[in-house]
Amino acid sequence: MDDLETRELRYFVAVAEELHFGRAAHRLGIAQPPLSRAIRQLERRLGVQLLDRDRRGVALTGAGGVLLREARAALDAVAAAAHRTRRAEDLRRPLVLVTKAGASHELLRRLLAAAADTGAAPVEVVLCEVGEQARFLRSGRADVALMHRPVDDLAGFDTEDLCTEGQVALLPSGHPLAARPRLTLADVSDVPGLPIARWPRLDGTYPDGPGPEVRTQSQLAHLVALGKTLLVIPASSRAWQWPDHVAVPVIDAPAITTVLARPAGHHSPALTALTRAAAGLRDAPPAAPAP
Repeated sequence: MDDLETRELRYFVAVAEELHFGRAAHRLGIAQPPLSRAIRQLERRLGVQLLDRDRRGVALTGAGGVLLREARAALDAVAAAAHRTRRAEDLRRPLVLVTKAGASHELLRRLLAAAADTGAAPVEVVLCEVGEQARFLRSGRADVALMHRPVDDLAGFDTEDLCTEGQVALLPSGHPLAARPRLTLADVSDVPGLPIARWPRLDGTYPDGPGPEVRTQSQLAHLVALGKTLLVIPASSRAWQWPDHVAVPVIDAPAITTVLARPAGHHSPALTALTRAAAGLRDAPPAAPAP
């Protein structure tokens, strides 16, 4: 069998993510018939069925799910090779650090100050939404990231632990639970009229449940303020808390460890200096905003 081409993988990922040939063709900027032919040809070459097709639409087979995961990783690796090769020529370029907007805000501020004090390379901060840091690192769009164990995807990354902290429930300010000094997971797991918001899993799908599906912190902030949902987050993520929100400690929620992550095996003087600066902050938790 011939090696797979990046073009074929891009075509398949578009169809697998859209689950609609017309939308995938529009996304790719090509006509639908050649896209359908390309996917059929890919299935023949691999000797497996990747998609179930019927009048109701398109669904991934088990083999298709495997190829989607592997194709994303392969395309990220190709993109990363291009990004890193181009940037290798610019010795004065800043390190690119990606982090969730509002997460670990105080820790990030202290990390940047410590890096500057040690004479490390300048750091350019890129803000992303929940769960996007891994894609930034794997695609080469970022050199390093602030991430959180155990909720983020750390597979294939070297990490430096920075701090460990508890979690809080973010609630509408007028809700009775907002007046409690502390809560448990049982207290917030099944609140009538106030279901827990659902974030996408690592594969982009959502867990079952009555809570609203959210992708951005802006969506979430509005829904909490409107009394439509609650969530449990690391205490330091309260940096984006609104006056309409109240944060209450959840005493039995799993501890969250903030880490500095980078692709495994990638080392440079600039990365080493930043990692050394990060190690100096270890076990000094970021200050949480006042209630």
